[in-house]
Amino acid sequence: QVQMVESGGGLVQAGGSLRLSCTTSGFNFGPADMGWFRQAPGKEREGVSCITYSGSTSSYADSVKGRFAISKDNAKNTLYLQMNSLKPEDTAMYYCAAVSFCSPVISELQNRFSAWGQGTQVTVSS
Repeated sequence: QVQMVESGGGLVQAGGSLRLSCTTSGFNFGPADMGWFRQAPGKEREGVSCITYSGSTSSYADSVKGRFAISKDNAKNTLYLQMNSLKPEDTAMYYCAAVSFCSPVISELQNRFSAWGQGTQVTVSS
């Protein structure tokens, strides 16, 4: 059974930082491209960032480029998202997923599996 458990969210002031973690199980993490998605209230879920299975290549949405950094630890089956210089518009529920492939066009990111984790809430106050 594929499981993703996201953590690390919270309430932070604009300009602050958070580090999200996603521990995974039920599939082979090492060869998997992985991604982060987010969903703000009243909006569609959108891709934020992705990373190839080896960690050698990553892609970012224009809105987070230069502020967020994705990484994966294959030994720990864990995906990370370092978020710096946070803005109120980053407020959303954040989810991780194994993706079909890490596309340079973030809007093309797709969850390989049907299920999502519970997500972790990020709230940025102005």
